[in-house]
Amino acid sequence: MATKIYIVYYSTYGHVATLAEEIKKGAESVPDVEVTVWRVAETLPEEVLAKMHAAPGREDHPVITASQLAEADGVLFGFPTRFGMMAAQMKAFFDSTGGLWQSGALAGKPAGLFLSTGTQGGGQETTALTAITQLTHHGMVYVPVGYTHGAGMFTMDEVKGGSPYGSGTFASTDGSRKPSVAELALAEHQGKYFAGIAKKLKAV
Repeated sequence: MATKIYIVYYSTYGHVATLAEEIKKGAESVPDVEVTVWRVAETLPEEVLAKMHAAPGREDHPVITASQLAEADGVLFGFPTRFGMMAAQMKAFFDSTGGLWQSGALAGKPAGLFLSTGTQGGGQETTALTAITQLTHHGMVYVPVGYTHGAGMFTMDEVKGGSPYGSGTFASTDGSRKPSVAELALAEHQGKYFAGIAKKLKAV
C-alpha cells in the first residue's frame, strides 16, 4: 500500500504554494508514495485580500478539513510568517484539530514544516520553532530537513531562505520577490527526504 503524504499550506502571495509544488515533486520521486497538496481555508474577507493584492487560492489545491488529516501517513505544513509565528489562517486550522488531538489520531505520524518570510530577519527559524508546539501536542514526529541537502546549504554567495528546520523563501515586504532556484531545490529535496522517512515509519 502506498505511503500517503499530505502537503497542507496557507499562502498569501503564492510563495508557499510554489514551495508546496516543489515539495510534491520531490516526494513523488520516491516509489510507492502518493502525494496530495491541500490549502487551508482563508479567514480574511475578500475586500481585505483585494487591498493586500493577495494571490487567489489555487483551485487545483482543494481546501482541507481537519478530519482529513487523519488519512495521511505524513504531513508537511507550510505557511507565511506573521511577526515570527505562523499566519493566523494556519493557526485557525490547527485550532480546529481538537477532535484529532483528543482521539490521538495524529500521534506518531511524521510532520515537517516549510515557510515564507518577508525579510531575512522575519522569522525563518522562529516561525518553525513556534510551530513545533502544534506538532508536539498532537504527538507527531517532527522531521527537520537538517543539513541533508549538502554543500548548497552552507554557501553564502546569495540571499536564500530555508534552514535545517525546513525549506523556505523570502517574499519581500510587498510579495514581489519570487522563490529562487536554490530555494526551490531545497524544497524539492525536503519532499524527497521527508517521503523517504515517512515510508520507513509506515513500514515499521
